[in-house]
Amino acid sequence: MSSPDSPQSAGRQPAHSPGHEMARRALEEARAKAKAEGKNVGAGRRTAPQGRRRKGGWTKSGADYWDPQSLGALISSVSKKEGWGDQVVFGRMQSRWAEIVGAQNAEHVVPEKLEGGVLYCRASSTAWATQMRLYQKPTLQNIAKAFGPNIVRRLKIDGPAAPSWRKGPLHVRGRGPRDTYG
Repeated sequence: MSSPDSPQSAGRQPAHSPGHEMARRALEEARAKAKAEGKNVGAGRRTAPQGRRRKGGWTKSGADYWDPQSLGALISSVSKKEGWGDQVVFGRMQSRWAEIVGAQNAEHVVPEKLEGGVLYCRASSTAWATQMRLYQKPTLQNIAKAFGPNIVRRLKIDGPAAPSWRKGPLHVRGRGPRDTYG
């Protein structure tokens, strides 16, 4: 046990010191003032997002705000709140792309982004882009089965990017090298 003069109790004040009493009185005055102004005065109680308060220490049966939730449900609620819905679905879609379009199509056609219900895809050649456009309806049906309806409403399939004629850091506006041939 330590005596009041020991180094362990140095700096501690007794429970009824003048400083303690002054702080308690200031807190009571602040609470009374807040109550007179009509503000909710509580001891830091946590409220549910809907504004419901938990009465006592127990909740009723059934799902409640305070119940443990699965990690998937938490991630889903955070992604909805932050507006990441399209990105999360697009990530899941990329991982299951071979199932959706078939292994051979997946080798040549890759999803690039999902924006506003439109899935942008890039094909390795114009022939594969045409092939994928022909299978657009079954692809949209497979996406709806896997991820829900109206997630992707339209596919935009492009062929490979055209080669660039730009060489070096400087360039001149206009038609480029074709205008000097004759």
